[in-house]
Amino acid sequence: MEALSLFLLPFQELKYRSEMTGMEFFVRFSKIMDQYYKLRLEKLETLAKKRNPYPNDFKPQNLALELAQKFKDQETQELEKLKEKFSLAGRIMANRSFGKAGFLKLQDRSGSLQIYIGKQFLTGEDFEETKLLDIGDIIGVQGSIFRTHKGELSLKAESFKILVKTLHTLPEKFHGLTDIERRYRERYVDLIMNPEVKEKFKVRAHMVSYIRKFFTERDFMEVETPMMQPLCGGATAKPFTTHHNALNMKLYLRVAPELYLKRLVVGGLERVFELNRNFRNEGLSAKHNPEFTMLEFYQSYATYEDLMKLTEELLSNLVKHLFNSHEVTFEERKISFKTPFEKMTVKEAIHKYVGLSEKDLNDEKKLQEFLTQKKIHSSVESPHIGDLLMDIFDTQVEEKLVQPTFITQYPLSVSPLSRRNDSNPEFVDRFELYICQREIVNAFSELNDPLDQKKRFEEQVEQNREGAQIDEDYVRALEYGLPPTGGEGIGIDRLAMILTDSHNIRDVILFPHLRHEP
Repeated sequence: MEALSLFLLPFQELKYRSEMTGMEFFVRFSKIMDQYYKLRLEKLETLAKKRNPYPNDFKPQNLALELAQKFKDQETQELEKLKEKFSLAGRIMANRSFGKAGFLKLQDRSGSLQIYIGKQFLTGEDFEETKLLDIGDIIGVQGSIFRTHKGELSLKAESFKILVKTLHTLPEKFHGLTDIERRYRERYVDLIMNPEVKEKFKVRAHMVSYIRKFFTERDFMEVETPMMQPLCGGATAKPFTTHHNALNMKLYLRVAPELYLKRLVVGGLERVFELNRNFRNEGLSAKHNPEFTMLEFYQSYATYEDLMKLTEELLSNLVKHLFNSHEVTFEERKISFKTPFEKMTVKEAIHKYVGLSEKDLNDEKKLQEFLTQKKIHSSVESPHIGDLLMDIFDTQVEEKLVQPTFITQYPLSVSPLSRRNDSNPEFVDRFELYICQREIVNAFSELNDPLDQKKRFEEQVEQNREGAQIDEDYVRALEYGLPPTGGEGIGIDRLAMILTDSHNIRDVILFPHLRHEP
């Protein structure tokens, strides 16, 4: 029955389900699935009477992909001459049984390979154990490599052992809109059933490894800073709060590690980076998860323009390393990471994509009228002209930035930690990199004037901006002297989305946050 896919059998037995109410179908379906659970449990009990059903003494010496690649060009006659034995362990994903013989599809971390089960090649005890096998079980096999009559490379089992019995029926397919929530909740089944999901997380892992290597090779030191902080500094965001009982004090899960990393630069660690988890107690969306991964790095004696060049080099080389190309496909569009990336100021971008003139962009009244006309509410209670510019940029421009584009010269009012621009002090030396309508990078020349920094903290608090607090210790650190420094943050999850063509941030986070099951 497993050969027909157990997941389909409940629906075959419920062929008149269209005549049932939703509750009747659910009750009947649950009863049938309970029956399969009991059948598998009985097989486990039968196995337990013979031996420990969860042995830990099988050591596979090979991987499925290794064997497939090693012998892919070998003809049948050549394989027959081999005397070498091979061993594999993995999960059974298909089972075609023909009485005294059958074929299994074994899947391990590298891929899959067909296993031939023949009564004449196994001991009587091993062959009897194959009768207890279900799809999803984890087995260990040893034998020789050969080709079937159809030419498929296979391992002929000469010893066989069930290592783990699975008690739940695997679905035939574990994707589709109706199963999205279940895929995220039961990621372990998602990974079992969908090789493409596993591949996305492999790409993400290789991406993170490359980034680490990129920075350590450039004399950056990887550090760790506190996850629980007495003040929620470093970004304007609503924090998660907790309470430390022994210290009897309120703590915040960090929204960013920025202020701690810059304290380290003050202390003489001139190049530091951290791949870190941040937490923001805000809404969920296809681009936002309350817990997310960021790369932050700081380089002394560097400007934001230096970091633009470094960012181009990092991302261009990363994409080439992962895919042997500078292009990736995202939502059926080709995204090119060839350098140089396009560069525009905030005002230039608004002029290009919205059409407002230079005169209008400097007129607070005109900007207010435009927002009113578009029915856009400002993000702050008493907006400055810089806030109005960013309201227009966020709602009218960001969605048009598809190819990698640096946006520079941000307003001072939305950049409390950035260095003022020397020629126009109402703007700061800052850039953000947008790719596929997403902000991927935020960077700036750091503000290292302690008096200016304290004043900006105070203004943020007065304006009641989200998460604004005065960090007196950070100001004191600046008073000891922060070298001229460039700092940058890169959203690892969003970058992974683009590099794996994933349309929801939950697709690149192994265990995303979800509402309670109904």
